[in-house]
Amino acid sequence: MLALIKSFGLRGLDGFPVQAEIDMHSGMPSYDIVGLADTAVKESKERVRSAIKNSGYQYPVAAVVVNLAPADIKKEGSLYDLPIAVGMLAASKQIPYDTLRRAVVLGELSLNGEVRKVNGLLPMLITAVQQGEKIFVIPTANAGEAVFIEGATVYTVDTLHQAVDFLTGQTELEPIAIRSWKSDLDVNHSDNDFKYIKGQYAAKRAMEIAVAGGHNIIMIGPPGAGKTMLARAVPSIMPNLTFEEALEVAKIHSVSGQLDGFIYERPFRSPHHSSTMVALTGGGNKARPGEVSLAHNGVLFLDELPEYNRQTLETLRQPLEDGVITVARNAISVTYPADFMLIASMNPCPCGNYGSATAECKCTASQIHRYLNKLSGPLLDRIDIHIEVDNVSYNELQEDNLAEASAVIRERVNKARDIQHKRLAPYGRRCNAQMTSADIKKFCKLDKQSTFLLEDSFKKLNLTARAYNRILKVARTIADLDGVENISVKHVAESLQYRQLDRKYRV
Repeated sequence: MLALIKSFGLRGLDGFPVQAEIDMHSGMPSYDIVGLADTAVKESKERVRSAIKNSGYQYPVAAVVVNLAPADIKKEGSLYDLPIAVGMLAASKQIPYDTLRRAVVLGELSLNGEVRKVNGLLPMLITAVQQGEKIFVIPTANAGEAVFIEGATVYTVDTLHQAVDFLTGQTELEPIAIRSWKSDLDVNHSDNDFKYIKGQYAAKRAMEIAVAGGHNIIMIGPPGAGKTMLARAVPSIMPNLTFEEALEVAKIHSVSGQLDGFIYERPFRSPHHSSTMVALTGGGNKARPGEVSLAHNGVLFLDELPEYNRQTLETLRQPLEDGVITVARNAISVTYPADFMLIASMNPCPCGNYGSATAECKCTASQIHRYLNKLSGPLLDRIDIHIEVDNVSYNELQEDNLAEASAVIRERVNKARDIQHKRLAPYGRRCNAQMTSADIKKFCKLDKQSTFLLEDSFKKLNLTARAYNRILKVARTIADLDGVENISVKHVAESLQYRQLDRKYRV
């Protein structure tokens, strides 16, 4: 007998329909699975066998052929265990096939018949709903991924027996209650609030500008100056995620197997400097997303930037420019979103004290040169804001009064982002950092005084065309924070202060 059970597969961030076809006929007992199945899918044979037996059913003594259609697309993972097991029970006539509920079935089976969590469920559900599917049976452990999927009736199961009883109509289950998204959800950042950071007023100002416009930023200064603390406090002043942004982030984390419930706050990723190129950009046998994609719509913090492998850092140039990254392997090519805010920190020299006002540098000129030249000019060019962070004085540390709270800074950031949204939304962009050359020409017009200042600085600092555009973008953000329509000379002057660092330290 032939049984057909609907399921879904995953390719990149998009799902595709899969039909598990189970054919059973008399002959020598065997089990064959076809349809471009990977190792995890082929190993379902033993998981399904034990799960069926330990759930109180009989494993059929027959020739079994399992086809996962379409046969020309590779199937990966253990999510087909449950549909294959249900199909085998139907094909062996242990459960009625004609009255089975027509549902999309997904889930991994343990040897005792329990249904386990699977990766990448969220993008599969979204695609399935878009293609007209209505009813889903998924593992209970994946319930948190389905609570915001409108148009879907999702049932969760803990065991194979429970799934079979529901699909055959012997028992009824309550579907997951679909919840509405709360865009104003307060995320607790009490441990990393700007009010606890003493001094560093210039650095805080630069961080506010960077977040307001979505700009990349690098901090350079001696160890212990507070660079890491500043970076970790940035999520506390970032705008709340919109539902569309949260959905994008959740899909990426679901595919990578790092989604535990839904996403409510912007991601903050801080990979170690020993991370490989694949870990940072994505890839591997299954072309999974890397840190640049896991940081999408959030922050990628690279501490001690010169300690990273130079070749690894150079791979950041394309996603910093385009906001996406394409991971290509022999059998698959996947494009993942990678629109993140880069925050980097570094010491100015091996000992860390070059340029410090409070400590003496013990490095030679050649040592400083080798250390700083671990970073390429093209990479620094793609970082909008460069700031120096020096040690905080003792008097500043002893101050009893708290600094300005993150909640206050966030209000200014939100106002600036609202201005940008109204200006750029018709062009499909969210913030000033995403402006194109055409946008810059339209929205970053300068008066004569500002033009003269920028022209003079361009020649003296030997700036590139990319740096010129980024100066204008940052100036546009500073003007938005001031709530004014036109960029003035003070906005350009402040923006220029954030582009001199690479010239000062590169020898």
